[in-house]
Amino acid sequence: MDGGAFGAGKAGGAFDPQAFIRQPHTLLRLVSLVFSIVVFGSIVNEGYVNRMEETEEHCIFNRNPNACNYGITVGVLAFLSCLLYLALDAYFPQISSVKDRKKAVLSDIGVSAFWAFLWFVGFCFLTNQWQASKKEDDPLNEGGDAARAAITFSFFSIFTWGFLTFLAFRRLKDITFQEEYNTLFPNSPSLLP
Repeated sequence: MDGGAFGAGKAGGAFDPQAFIRQPHTLLRLVSLVFSIVVFGSIVNEGYVNRMEETEEHCIFNRNPNACNYGITVGVLAFLSCLLYLALDAYFPQISSVKDRKKAVLSDIGVSAFWAFLWFVGFCFLTNQWQASKKEDDPLNEGGDAARAAITFSFFSIFTWGFLTFLAFRRLKDITFQEEYNTLFPNSPSLLP
């Protein structure tokens, strides 16, 4: 085994796309990315409707523009966050410093937990506003499927981001163990690949 920090023996090595895609946190991040696209895409595409006698479009969630704005904002920002952390996950094996790896994983924990919370708030808010919507606000039932899709995938996103938080905690535990091992046995080979 090569010496060094957790994964540092491979730091500077070639990028392996198959190994990257097969990692659980990468798969989960891709699923979260798709869920965020579904949420903001369905609201942008069919989340605004109007009555037959009106020309101005209103949010399908109880005519509350804040509900649509929240769903779109959280969806777009979660999408961008997924892209950012996918890039960090791809770069992670190149980081040789245990302290820098620890900072990356700590930020992943904080961001993933934050997004799980925001998706929970979004699910509750969108569900509440959808429940309070009146049938006469959408007489042709145009955006009902889009609204239900946004609510459903907001709910699923709570669990994907929560599980990403759990996986990041596991990575932190591995890095912390390696850091302590290197402190206690500075000249011994690394335990982790």
